Amino acid sequence: QSLLCNHININTKWKQHGITIVGGNEEGEQLNQLSWPVGQSLLCNHININTKWKQHGITIVGGNEEGEQLNQLSWPVGIYVDDDDQTIYVADYGNHRIVEWKYGASSGQVVAGGNGAGSRSDQLCGPTGVIVDKKNDALIICDQENRRVVRWPRQDGIHGKTIISDIDCWGLTMDNNKDLYVSDTKKNEVRRWKQGETEGTIVAGGNEQGNQLDQLNWPTCIFVDKDQSVYVSDRGNYRVMKWMKDAEEGIVVAGGNDEGNSLTQLSCPDGIIVDDLGTVYVADWTNDRIMRWCEGSSEGTIVAGGNGEGERPNQFWHPTGLSLDVQGSLYVVDDWNHRIQKFDIDFN
Repeated sequence: QSLLCNHININTKWKQHGITIVGGNEEGEQLNQLSWPVGQSLLCNHININTKWKQHGITIVGGNEEGEQLNQLSWPVGIYVDDDDQTIYVADYGNHRIVEWKYGASSGQVVAGGNGAGSRSDQLCGPTGVIVDKKNDALIICDQENRRVVRWPRQDGIHGKTIISDIDCWGLTMDNNKDLYVSDTKKNEVRRWKQGETEGTIVAGGNEQGNQLDQLNWPTCIFVDKDQSVYVSDRGNYRVMKWMKDAEEGIVVAGGNDEGNSLTQLSCPDGIIVDDLGTVYVADWTNDRIMRWCEGSSEGTIVAGGNGEGERPNQFWHPTGLSLDVQGSLYVVDDWNHRIQKFDIDFN
């Protein structure tokens, strides 16, 4: 990571006109084109199976008790970190809104909802997930208690548009093809929607509630890797499942040994992220810790928390959403503490 180049010093200047060396031939799928690359692949060379994070988190959003002011949150659930715009989006469940916080800001800004709980086009009711659709410059929101998925313009958006209805949604994500994936906690399935589709395709679960490898039980957060494998927090089965593209059943990649607090167990897993090595990071909700499960491992390791329920910088009170930025910093939605905690990599 150190720049091994003797040419660079504090007075170095670069030419102000860049040269296009990749893409630049409009959006497309040809080999001389690029198409809206998104942050599913964690392009961070800092992260490997031995990476350690500082054990005292920094509160970067909320942390001022529960409330509805712009420096407060109320039972936050989902998070999306936009490195390009240096912005954090939070699904502020109890305030029925999506708030954006610029890096380093002391308060946020309401960018969707915030007009009380309701089902009007300018309202949300208990949102649980949010992602950025950069191609359409919009937010896509799991409006959980309204049982709908909403697209909301990022620029001066006053109203959202329902794009999926009658769905008990919780988590959502997009793959590199801009296909949308949404979990359904009542149908115990994850569906993929290609643009223009009205029904979607089941890509995980969908075989009623259960604990078999082709079943799910209250799926919440999801992650899709570059191969379109779908990772699911199978909350009611205390495990994380991986469903490879077009597979008829999944494989257990974390937990699955009944509910508990040992290193082989999870208790109500929630937010998940997966790095390029296939390492799974999961918010272990009841156990107040963030776990790392390396591919093929029978047990995980604690990377943050695990110090009992509490509000100290090294504690959580039911962590939910997870994210990583390009620097490898870990972001945790600390649900019942009404805050977002940031953990930087510990290089010592």
